[in-house]
Amino acid sequence: MFIGSLALDLLLGDVHSLKEKRSVVRPIVAELRRRHEVSAAEAGHLDLHRRTLIGVAVVSADAHHCREVLTACERLVADRPDVEVLSAHTQLYKEEDE
Repeated sequence: MFIGSLALDLLLGDVHSLKEKRSVVRPIVAELRRRHEVSAAEAGHLDLHRRTLIGVAVVSADAHHCREVLTACERLVADRPDVEVLSAHTQLYKEEDE
């Protein structure tokens, strides 16, 4: 079993409040969950209105499949015109890693 994680540090476009931030971040997280069947959540920069950290996780029997799914998730977010990806960090864990 393999567990893949992706941390996306994002700069949001024309956002001036935490309420506006939610209206941008929630659809991104929902689309990641729906299209790629992953766990996704806003995981950082909660008090900043123009930045966010989105965490994505996937579990698979195959390391290659984990990487493919996480790459597709990164591409989906990077293709959005309302956000800029500042950094993307992917990590893969094997069941025996402790």
